[in-house]
This record gives sequence, C-alpha cells and structure tokens, in this order.
Amino acid sequence: MSEQERLRRFFNRHPHHHQTFFSRPYVTRRQFFQLVGAGVTGSYLLPRLVEAHQPETTTSGVTTQNKAKNVIFILLGGAISHTDTFDLKVVNGTTPANFNPTTTTGINWPMGLLPKTGALLGDLAIVRSMQAHALVHTLAQHWTQIGRNPAAALGDIAPNIGSVVAIEKYQPGQLFPPFVALNSGACVGNGYFSAQYAPFKIIPAAAGIPNTANPNDPTGANGRFTTMYTQLQAIDAPLRVNSPYGKPLEDYNDFYTAAQQMMYNKTVNDTFSFSSADSQRYGNSSFGNACLVAKQVLAADQGTRFVLITNGSWDMHQDIYGAANPKGNNMYTMGKPLDDGYSALLSDLTATGLLDDTLVVMVGEFGRTVGKLTAAGGRDHWTQQSAVFAGAGIKGGRAIGSTTSDGSATADPGWSRGRSVNPEDIEATIYSAVGIDWTTVRKDDPFGRGFEYVPFSDQDLYGPIDELWG
Repeated sequence: MSEQERLRRFFNRHPHHHQTFFSRPYVTRRQFFQLVGAGVTGSYLLPRLVEAHQPETTTSGVTTQNKAKNVIFILLGGAISHTDTFDLKVVNGTTPANFNPTTTTGINWPMGLLPKTGALLGDLAIVRSMQAHALVHTLAQHWTQIGRNPAAALGDIAPNIGSVVAIEKYQPGQLFPPFVALNSGACVGNGYFSAQYAPFKIIPAAAGIPNTANPNDPTGANGRFTTMYTQLQAIDAPLRVNSPYGKPLEDYNDFYTAAQQMMYNKTVNDTFSFSSADSQRYGNSSFGNACLVAKQVLAADQGTRFVLITNGSWDMHQDIYGAANPKGNNMYTMGKPLDDGYSALLSDLTATGLLDDTLVVMVGEFGRTVGKLTAAGGRDHWTQQSAVFAGAGIKGGRAIGSTTSDGSATADPGWSRGRSVNPEDIEATIYSAVGIDWTTVRKDDPFGRGFEYVPFSDQDLYGPIDELWG
C-alpha cells in the first residue's frame, strides 16, 4: 500500500487529524482562509469561473463617462458634520475661530482644520446638495455601499458597489483581487455574487499581509511547504470528484490556489507593506496608512479596480470641538489624520499620473445637525450632507449645488435632475465614470426578480452627476 493511500485511509477514519496534519509545522488551513476568506478567493484567478458566469442582462444603452480605470471610495463612518467641513457655515459664538474660514476658488473652507486639503481645492468638486434616505448608522452605511435600501426586497443579497465594479472590470490572470477594502470592518460584502468579487479586507500594517510565508520555510527554498501542499491536494482530490454534498467542492481548491499564489510573492509584499517614512508622510495614522496602501495597490496595476477605505468615527453627539476633552473624539483629533492622509493620497496620485484615471469619492452616511451645538456640545443626525469628488477628469475648484444659510436643506440642486442628490446617484456616477452602464439588469439573482445595478433604472429615477465633469 502506498504512503498516499495509507494517509487517505487514516484521514477517512480520523477526519479531525486532517487539520492537524496540515497545520503543524506548516501553514494552516486557517492561515489560508485568513488570506482568502474575506475576499481573495482562488476563483478570481480562474478564467473558467468567469466564463461560466455570464448571465443574461438588459440595459438601456446609456452613454457613460468612461474616464476612470480605478475607484477609491472613502467612507466617513459615523457621519461627518458637513457644516463644519465641506459646506462650512460659520455660526457666531459656535464655530471655533481657529477654524480660520477662508474663501478659496469661491469655496468657504476651514483652513485651520483641513489646511492641506484646502490647498488642493482646485482639484476637488464638492456636491453640497446631497441628502441621505435614513438616519440610522448601520442602515445608512449599508445604503451608501450598495446604492439602495438594505431593507428592500433585494437588500440582503445586494452586492457592494465595489463588487459590481469588480465583476464588470475583472481581468483574468491578475495577481490581486479586483476589490480591496482597507480598515473596513463594516464593509458590505459581495451579496449574491461569487466570492471572487468579495472585498479583500485588510488592516494595513508596515509588515504587510500576514501569513504569506511558512515559518518553517520562510523563503520557500527548501520546498517543505510545496511538498505538504501537494500531498494535501492529493488527499482532497477524491472529494473534488465525488463530493458527498452532491457537487464538486472545487471552491476549496480555489481558496488554496489563490492563497498559494500570494505566498512568497515580492509584488504582494512590496505593495502591502510600507516604510515608516512613507507612513509619516501620510500622517502616521491608520487612515493615512490605508491611503498609502491604496495608492500602492493601484500603482502595482495587478488587477485591483476598486478600493474602499473606511475612516471613522465621526459620530460626535457630544464635545464635537473638544472643549471638555481635547484628546477625545472630536473635529480636531479626527480632522488632522483625514487632512494628512487624503491630501497625501491626492498629491501622490497626481505626481504619478494615476489621478487622471482614478475617481476618488469621499462621503459619509448622512450629515449632522446645523447651527448651534446641542446641550451636550455635539451635533446629532441629519439628512443633508456633502460628497467630495476628485480625479478621472473631474472639474475641480467648485461646489455643485448649495444649501440654505444654515446648511439644513438643499437650496439649489445644481444639477440637471433638479433635486437633491441621493446615494443611488453617487452609485450611478461611479459606474458611469468607469464605463459601466448603470441601467444594467442582471437576470441571475436568486429571487428571479432581476438585479438592477442602480434601482428603478427602468423609471430613470437616479443617474450620474455628469456636471462633475463640467
């Protein structure tokens, strides 16, 4: 009896030892799934799965902007105060004097709070006529990421905007997953789409991605990992052919394949790690590090087309200016990392030419109450908000739409549809920017209702903000 056959029979009798065999002293299955379970599935590397997943679709055949190759979506979790930042309204006796309100390119800006971003206003277009549909954090954050009501019929299965970009812009043979999510614990996943289009979630660190090398074979030179991996494949082969679950368990092999290709890979290590000097240049913060890695991922050009970065929390119901606790969660302690990281990101994208074909979107889930502060010294939830755009041919140095004198409501929508902008319009704008027909309806959803990339496309309720391009 061969060694392979003895192993197979042993593991059939003692299935719990299969994990032990694979985990000591070699890379564990858990380590593989830490690499791939959140989104880097082997399937994104396999053209056969893409070719097999071409559903029937319908479209209205709209003309898209098609000016962006990449998207960076910055979600300001917790809801930033729009009247303290992107739609600054000076309230006598309330707005701190050191906000230093300054008018630049016709935009009133808190230069004392966000000076580095203020210096780049010529590259930014600020949509001030945006309104949220909901004022509950989880609901609104999900709404912002899927471009529709999470409580609606298809809300539970709706994929992230990034997953739609991923499925449309996937390129076979690329090393990186098409959708990367940084610092994004609240990131919505791939919905009913294949796991190959799920977000690869990671918290950036100077050491890069963990578990990309075997501790007992750190360079891969002695072949111990390869030997064990080959043996595991041989043992698992019968399950992939004669699955007890009624269909081949090829997904397991796809997970392993993806993880293996990311091991011992210099491009992976170089892209997801960074020096202390670069981190310092981006503000030496978790948000700054995420912006730095996002820039490096796009510069590597290994298949990633959508990067989600979460920056929060901006949920400042009390002490929003830090009068009681200057080192607490307030506009100053949150503002500096945002200013440092965002400005460095735009500057580096500009210097490398990447900003020309990268759309950078920054938005929260809703806004905050306006005027004087609450009794707790903070601001509560409010539907009016702002969104900030840059790159991909966006005409900067201006605001689109305006609000009332206190910032509580839209005064002038500032765009062709003549109403406030909603999350669905932001979604349509992203799709149009990367050349995706936002009226696409897929016929492969599990309910058989037809999944619309942007809801109510047949009624033309929502659409891209073409005015961003001038």
